[in-house]
Amino acid sequence: MNNSILNRIEGVVSRFEEVSTLITDPGVIADQKRYAKLTKEYKDLSALMKVREKYIQCLNGIDEAKQILDSEQDDEMREMAKEELANCEEQAPKLEEEIKLLLIPADPEDSKNVVMEIRGGTGGDEAALFAGDLYKMYCKYCESKGWNVQVSSCNEGTVGGFKEIVFNVSGEGVYGILKYESGVHRVQRVPVTETQGRVHTSAATVAVLPEADEFEVHINEGEIKWDTFRSSGAGGQNVNKVESGVRLRYMWKNPVNGNVEEILIECTETRDQPKNRERALSRLRTMIYDREHQKYIDDIASRRKTMVSTGDRSAKIRTYNFPQGRITDHRIGYTIYNLDAFMNGDIQDCIDHLIVAENAERLKESEL
Repeated sequence: MNNSILNRIEGVVSRFEEVSTLITDPGVIADQKRYAKLTKEYKDLSALMKVREKYIQCLNGIDEAKQILDSEQDDEMREMAKEELANCEEQAPKLEEEIKLLLIPADPEDSKNVVMEIRGGTGGDEAALFAGDLYKMYCKYCESKGWNVQVSSCNEGTVGGFKEIVFNVSGEGVYGILKYESGVHRVQRVPVTETQGRVHTSAATVAVLPEADEFEVHINEGEIKWDTFRSSGAGGQNVNKVESGVRLRYMWKNPVNGNVEEILIECTETRDQPKNRERALSRLRTMIYDREHQKYIDDIASRRKTMVSTGDRSAKIRTYNFPQGRITDHRIGYTIYNLDAFMNGDIQDCIDHLIVAENAERLKESEL
């Protein structure tokens, strides 16, 4: 067997031992930022160490089985050795691939919570209805994952759905999974407003942004202009009579081209003005973080042969064909015919295929 994989991770083994010692150091524990970073590294390296141990056991199993077959005359022992050899030879390549994937540096943003924006595109009322369907789909998926969903703001369509809805999703490894949903989602179906029974095509745009941590984005809060207003809609007399809604205006200078633009954010979903201010600030940080990291995303995209998870919001990524009950993901040529289940949040299989496609791409790029 080729042991180049084991040679490649010798340095990782020593780093794992070093990190194991550091996270027990009182001085490191006192520095919460460093401790959190090292704890995450320890968790990631632990996963690699576990697979490494299985791989070593597998290689040893192959050697021992071959030695038995070379020296043992007992038929029962030889049969057991053959089974062990076949099992280990089947497992070894799988474990090698697992090690290779774990050796590729993870995107540090993958572990973050996200801000998702869904906007109805071409198609008028039908696009807004479809945006609402996508929101329900993601809510059901997030519920199945045990993630928390909080709506930040929304603009309802005239016949239902949403012209725009912005919501936060929090949980473990959220961005690393939901990032594949960024792009244009196209729907083909007979709208409820259609009297002739004709199939229409409309679209909605989904943006998935990694939630920015407070220390990552510099905002001069003294330059923020705040307005308060009375919210409208359901929520009782308090929402309608008390100025609980907040509007934030902030002038932001683009570090790439030097242009200054006004960022306007409204937050109305709670009856508590301070909570709305806090959520508006969180959205501001995330929006600025997204803009300042767009160049990084573009650089990644330029190096990829496919656009599986680059966050390109103008790319048509998926078509939902209702008459045929078909979903097609155009990035990887993935087609299935379980549209009802898909719209009910059963989207994991599609995401798994996208992850496999991206991992294959990353392996090729890293020449592992």
